Amino acid sequence: MDPKEKERLLQADRRYVWHPFTQMKDYAERDPILIEKAEGVYLFDADGNRYYDTNSSWWVNVHGHAHPRIREAIEKQLRQADHVMFAGLTHRPGIELAERLVQVTPQGLDKVFYSDNGSTSVEVALKMSFQYWQQSGRAGKTKFAFVENSYHGDTIGAVSVGSVDQYFSVFRPLLFAAFGVPSPDPRNDPNGDAETSAAAALEAVRALFAASADQIAAIIVEPMLQAAGGMIMYAASYLQGLRQLCSEYDVHLIADEVAVGFGRTGRMFGCNHAGISPDFMCLSKGLTAGVLPLSVTMTTAAVFDAFYDDYAKLKTFTHGHSFTGNPLSAAAALESLQILEDERVLEHVEEVSAHLSERVLRFQAFQGVAHLRTLGMVAAFDLYKDVALGARYALEDRMGFHIYLEGLNEGLFLRTLGDTIYYWLPLCTTKAQIDDIVERTFRVLRRVLPSAGE
Repeated sequence: MDPKEKERLLQADRRYVWHPFTQMKDYAERDPILIEKAEGVYLFDADGNRYYDTNSSWWVNVHGHAHPRIREAIEKQLRQADHVMFAGLTHRPGIELAERLVQVTPQGLDKVFYSDNGSTSVEVALKMSFQYWQQSGRAGKTKFAFVENSYHGDTIGAVSVGSVDQYFSVFRPLLFAAFGVPSPDPRNDPNGDAETSAAAALEAVRALFAASADQIAAIIVEPMLQAAGGMIMYAASYLQGLRQLCSEYDVHLIADEVAVGFGRTGRMFGCNHAGISPDFMCLSKGLTAGVLPLSVTMTTAAVFDAFYDDYAKLKTFTHGHSFTGNPLSAAAALESLQILEDERVLEHVEEVSAHLSERVLRFQAFQGVAHLRTLGMVAAFDLYKDVALGARYALEDRMGFHIYLEGLNEGLFLRTLGDTIYYWLPLCTTKAQIDDIVERTFRVLRRVLPSAGE
């Protein structure tokens, strides 16, 4: 890019743009990276520098940037129809995508409701569950339960069932009350045992349901991996127990698969690890391979039937978005699902994720690294000032931010969660690329952390 054009754009960015999840004062004397091109697992800036997209551009990219088949599917659909409203009208991509999603998701999820992002897919699930009970003779079931350290989006309903205070505490006066239950985080157990942590967390759910199930419409969970809450990976037995308790106490189970769906954890969906089927499943991010906005809320025929009646009964689900079921997004999603099948992507993930698990063990050489964990194409560890004492770095130290900045010098886009460092790799990442990413990360840690082995 021409240097003058680059400077013009960055000045305009500084003057007009407010970036998400960003303290803009951090950029008072530095510029954000101006990305000019994205291809495969790489991002290229305006100066021609190349960076590994190690967080899949906020957990959305599946097959790598600029996949030719995705691009061709969008272009083909664009010649037919760009967008039409989805109330009273329908179209081929919307129909065929719904059919395909019913085929690939856990059994019993037979109805597909479109919206446009992860937060809204969660809002839809909450409202559907609430209205279902109102129309099923159980009007007292008006509350929701959530797992501590969970994150389900930034809209008010989604925030009300979230539990990451760093993001949400300022909005507490706006939120509806909900029941929180302990996370099955293995770090809660003195021995770090995932099964023990899961069992203890399930006992808390049982106690809550025994006391208050007649008030609770649904409990929402991120299957296998609480992402924004700190990349918390837990045992599949927790999901199995949660499904059993929901069935026993007549509480809906909402699976928020927005982040973990479409192969990221090594299975098509997080629920597949436990062999369970929820009452609602929320999907977005990787749904279109991370190319266009789209989300769905999937549910059962039993839920759908509670809304199916004469118009005058006022049971219609009155919720929708302007871009509901957008044909271009649906076409991209359909092609992504076909690529997953044609290119045997999950087989590739099984192979390279095992390699990832082995390679990141190298970070154990650093004294400040703890709780190294992997699941599919996700790997994470936490930084401690003193692991033995459990002492974390002070907020003012901003170790994660220092690692992010140093990562840029190594050609890595390493966006951290506080002092939790993680990879969220595109499914197409190769073993050789994993080796290179790990080597570059090691050099970053060696420069930033106060002590290192090897």
